[in-house]
Amino acid sequence: MKRTIRTTALTVGALIGALALPAGPAQADTTTARIDLRVLVVSDGGPATDAIAAELDTAGTPYTKVDLTRTDRPVIDAAFLADTVDGRPRAKYQAVVLPNDNPFAAGSAEMSALAAYEQTYAIPQVDAYTYARPQVGLQVPTFGGYSGSVDGVRAQVTPAGQAGPFGYLDGAVPFEDNSPSVGESYAYLSTPAAGADFTPYVQAPVPGTTKQGSLVGEYRHDGRRELVVTFVYNQYQQQFRLLARGIVEWMTGGVHLGASRNYFAVHVDDVFAADDRWDTQLNCTPGDVDCANGAGTPNPIRMTPADVDQAIAWQNSHRFTFDLAYNGAGSVDQREDNDGVDQLADKLIADRDKFRWINHTYTHAFLGCEQNVTVVPWTCATNFDGSTKWVGLATIDYEIATNRVWGQVAGLPLETDELVTGEHSGLKILPQQPQDNPNLGLSLTVEGVKWLASDNSRDPEQRKVGPATTVSRYPMNVFYNAGRAAEQVDEYNWLYTSRAQGGSGICEDNPATTTCLPAPLDPATGYSGHIVPLETRIALGHVLSNDPKPHFIHQSNLAEDRIAYPVLNGVLDGYDALFADNTPVVNLRMKAIGAELQRRAAWKSAVQAGRVTAYRIGTTVTVQGPAGTAVPATLPTGTTLGNAAYGTPYAGAVSGWTASAGTPLSFTLPSAAAAVPTAHPAGATAPTAPAPRTAVPAGVTERVSATPDS
Repeated sequence: MKRTIRTTALTVGALIGALALPAGPAQADTTTARIDLRVLVVSDGGPATDAIAAELDTAGTPYTKVDLTRTDRPVIDAAFLADTVDGRPRAKYQAVVLPNDNPFAAGSAEMSALAAYEQTYAIPQVDAYTYARPQVGLQVPTFGGYSGSVDGVRAQVTPAGQAGPFGYLDGAVPFEDNSPSVGESYAYLSTPAAGADFTPYVQAPVPGTTKQGSLVGEYRHDGRRELVVTFVYNQYQQQFRLLARGIVEWMTGGVHLGASRNYFAVHVDDVFAADDRWDTQLNCTPGDVDCANGAGTPNPIRMTPADVDQAIAWQNSHRFTFDLAYNGAGSVDQREDNDGVDQLADKLIADRDKFRWINHTYTHAFLGCEQNVTVVPWTCATNFDGSTKWVGLATIDYEIATNRVWGQVAGLPLETDELVTGEHSGLKILPQQPQDNPNLGLSLTVEGVKWLASDNSRDPEQRKVGPATTVSRYPMNVFYNAGRAAEQVDEYNWLYTSRAQGGSGICEDNPATTTCLPAPLDPATGYSGHIVPLETRIALGHVLSNDPKPHFIHQSNLAEDRIAYPVLNGVLDGYDALFADNTPVVNLRMKAIGAELQRRAAWKSAVQAGRVTAYRIGTTVTVQGPAGTAVPATLPTGTTLGNAAYGTPYAGAVSGWTASAGTPLSFTLPSAAAAVPTAHPAGATAPTAPAPRTAVPAGVTERVSATPDS
């Protein structure tokens, strides 16, 4: 979205006069005032403020939103912003986010109140997307700058940005350019105005010049500090996702509730089994329910020992661990058909400690309703009275228990309370099966299952199934029935092109589908040229969104052409090119992901119910939440809780979860955090930049982590 802001030739001094800002309110002693750990987000309904609010939401950082488009919104005045508690001055918000540097009418009393509040309590302000002009410390773009598209631009974090809030990045900030026909990013590039105390944090080349123009920078003036952002974005774009953490760290001074990590986990389903193969002539998968009566000749896809060696080598080179969801009957069948020989199973069992393992049921049986596969799509079989005929409790118990015992005999390092059912079956599947198999929860109780995988594309919210809690998994669009790139492209074309182009027409019938193709992909280049970049971008987007949910592929994708690796390489190699060593990908196993999602939900409920109190006084941070609800916080390195060091290092700070007994938790910040940063007049000496972010300390494992942060 391009927003045009009318400007005049006001000087900074004239602007202050026009706003009728106070001549200099008495500044509170920020070492004794109480600063509540809550952010004020003032929104005009645009994507930039909504993106910052989404970042706070995901991390679990409390905020109050004032929507300027609503007539019933509260008035922002001195009483709204500050008061006194127990005789101590209180700032109700630790930071202010505005849609631009001044979203109010000329002479606004609300802007005056905000400016006075920021001066009094040294509260920073984020201008989420604003025009480059002297009022924010920048030259207008018409004076040697640039206004226009920045699609595909490769911006760079400056030394000041890396020494400060963006030290978790390696330096490059590439802007998306996903479509040549769609404008995706618009920016104002400009240099600091003469005499302005402005520090660029992220810059890009000004076209046609040798100058660098600011995209993100800090402007200090009149006792205030503003983070000035001059490009538009939404919460899903990679450029925002890369910078979001730094924006929050800047506005909070690195002291805030909530915690954020970059997560990636990959489950490989159907290990030991063989996956049916897509038939390029029938446009279906013989042996599966999408081929009526099982027409065709099955030619299953199964890994080899060489594929296991490749998987181990890949893991080692990327400091990453796969989760292998296995079906023991696949090996039993292989041995029965080959005089007791199963070289794949022998290899995997010998190298079992190289992977994490998950029970995926013994035969991969469908555990929902009994399926009528004489029709496509299949339907649920019914009893004489019309009720659904469910797979029985004994069958479900057999599938779970037999596979667990098979794995234990093989010496697989299992967590027996984790389960992935075949096709996530037993859980509701619309439209055929709108409810869970009632026998599933009973079986999970008997078998001691606490964490149950679900498909994020159809069951995204964490929920209870009997005693178990679901862990939603993202399906990668690398098909289970494709061992070769040509098969993947053929099926992709069938699914995502129109009937007139030889496709299934699914996209015509479901116009909301986002992966529809204007024309079939080239069989020779379609996989590497279209599917891999798209799937990489989608998965990397999840990684950069503080989203711990795992992704899943199938063993077939590690066999034959090994078509999963280009996507996985794109995600992890792309990540390494963007982030510093102090911000590794966090690779959790399934139960740890489930626990992370579970405590996030509990924390969100507590915050929304107003049951959390948190504030800072000098170097002491006090947080009180409901008993039994873990508290997430991100604080400077060197913070202590009681007599112990707090948190786990990540992205130049420490963060984690602390169990709450319902009594106040008291964190002590390091002495370096004693003074809240204050602004200083233009021309004064700039404050000393913080020390550069440190790399991952010795003993902290990159990427691989077996347990959630505690």
